Amino acid sequence: MEQITSAQNPKIKLLLELQQKSSVRRQHGLFVVEGRREIERCINSGYQVDTLFWCPEIFGTEEPQVEGARLFQVTTDIYNKVAYRGGTEGVIAEVNVRQQTLKDLKLQKRALVVVMESVEKPGNVGAILRTADAANADAVIVCDPLTDLYNPNLIRASVGAFFSVPCVACTSEECIKWLKENGIQILTAQLQDSCFYYESDMVRSTAIVVGTEATGLTDQWRQAADAHIRIPMLGIGDSLNVSVSAAILMFEAVRQRQYPQRIL
Repeated sequence: MEQITSAQNPKIKLLLELQQKSSVRRQHGLFVVEGRREIERCINSGYQVDTLFWCPEIFGTEEPQVEGARLFQVTTDIYNKVAYRGGTEGVIAEVNVRQQTLKDLKLQKRALVVVMESVEKPGNVGAILRTADAANADAVIVCDPLTDLYNPNLIRASVGAFFSVPCVACTSEECIKWLKENGIQILTAQLQDSCFYYESDMVRSTAIVVGTEATGLTDQWRQAADAHIRIPMLGIGDSLNVSVSAAILMFEAVRQRQYPQRIL
């Protein structure tokens, strides 16, 4: 095990670049996971850790054991330089990227899929993944992505759900074709020509589709939809944060499937 005491060490420089640049993540096929809980969930989901950096003063003196990973010990100063946030227990990993496609997705009998079209903020994608995990959704599909799925902000906001919920990036055209081939109804969240979300049938296999807060969904999705749904807005605003909207809609599907006679 090598000890790193300088922030100018090439391995530390690469770690910082992997955090900051999607081009570097693509070039090396690596992304960064920070924190004991997140790394454990990452490993338990079948991801391979390439390199592990640990700080004994924070993590503890017992050396972490990760099969197949290179291990480097760093000082507190270096760890504080590379850590995105406090309270991550002194451990950061570089993990091998594992690309998933629509063909890799395994669906339950009554599938629940969340689709995002061109959502920009990685924190919103991560928050939706966290909710999708809680709602036992089959997958989150990011269409025409404007953010890198391996962005550290996305991984962090998902609180490990990135590893428990299959997440696929593809084009809207590919996604619509796949949904129709698998008999999954498409419910688009939009204000125009829509009914209240609780009036729609989400017991059957369902894809909930949300767009950007600024422009909403494109006509491609609106025309492909089996139904248009909306959340009642009783204040001065006409929309919610996209992750909040997705959470409301996902848990309406949960309600209908588990408590069909209960009215919220």
